[in-house]
Amino acid sequence: MTPAAAPVGGAARTLEERIRAQAYGLGFDLVGLTTLGPAETAAAFDAWFARGYAGEMHYLARWAAERRDSRRPHPGARSAVVVALDYGGRSPSGPVARYARGDDYHDIMREKLRELHRWIEGEVGHPVNGRPYVDTGPVLERDLARRAGLGWFGKNTNLINPHIGSFFFIGALFVDLELAPDAPFQADRCGRCTRCIDACPTDAIVEPRVLDATRCISYLTIEAREGMPEELRGRVGALVYGCDICQEVCPWNVRFARELADGSPFAAREVIAGKGARALAREILAMSQEDFAAEFRRSPMKRAKLRGLKRNAAVVLANVGTTEDVDVLTRALADPEPLVREHAALALGRIADDS
Repeated sequence: MTPAAAPVGGAARTLEERIRAQAYGLGFDLVGLTTLGPAETAAAFDAWFARGYAGEMHYLARWAAERRDSRRPHPGARSAVVVALDYGGRSPSGPVARYARGDDYHDIMREKLRELHRWIEGEVGHPVNGRPYVDTGPVLERDLARRAGLGWFGKNTNLINPHIGSFFFIGALFVDLELAPDAPFQADRCGRCTRCIDACPTDAIVEPRVLDATRCISYLTIEAREGMPEELRGRVGALVYGCDICQEVCPWNVRFARELADGSPFAAREVIAGKGARALAREILAMSQEDFAAEFRRSPMKRAKLRGLKRNAAVVLANVGTTEDVDVLTRALADPEPLVREHAALALGRIADDS
């Protein structure tokens, strides 16, 4: 059995087989096991950070020693159950990246991993020292996922699985059990393809598998807290939050990306569903803090905060707006946040120049 496909038929016998079956039963799309230890990509991560490619994400410098060895974040843990959860790469493109349109994946995956943890304790008949990680600790999740056999690092830096592409979240349950590991994924199946590199609007993929986050639209619209650089504002186009372009053009996603499952918590919420970039940008610019808290409750989009989303909305209207958007931008000139006022003024100037 490979980690890429759910078990078919037959009774699970070993603990490892039963864990895989239970994880698939909880709704995960990929499952693999690996032994914890030195992270193979730690040196590359340190070099990436040293080159300044992390931008304002200074928090990544913390807990560096823990990140270099996956045995350190949760003392006593010896193995990891690494999982992936698909979020629907076949959904239409839009102004919000697919992963962020619904509920926060951190909460959803953590709860599933906690349920798996409780199930394992029931199977072994005693408490198991364990902890779930979903993009929130000093863990190089891609490193673990490749070691657990779930895929390879694409040239756009995403983990790609040969059966479902790359539109999935990665999580891991660390446990103090000695579990027989799956074979690492060794092949590089990108070949000579450079579609992701060629398609990036901001030239953020500076070389295969090296991303300059300070140029990445996802970073610019989510992680960056200050003004958007002039040379990149126009390249953001109609993207309000995040970017899927390097995934959309990947042949593995073109062929294997999945439809969003019915009833998925990652389905677009009402404030986003069916809206084009201009409509969403106008709505965000007009939001109060109370509106924002209500509309984006339990949403990953809260990470950018309202000031960040309004900045992004103004940039989008500068790029694709018309004179019909002057009213909402003019009202934004009175926003309490200088960041919003600045970008609203820039958008008004751009629309005036284009009129």
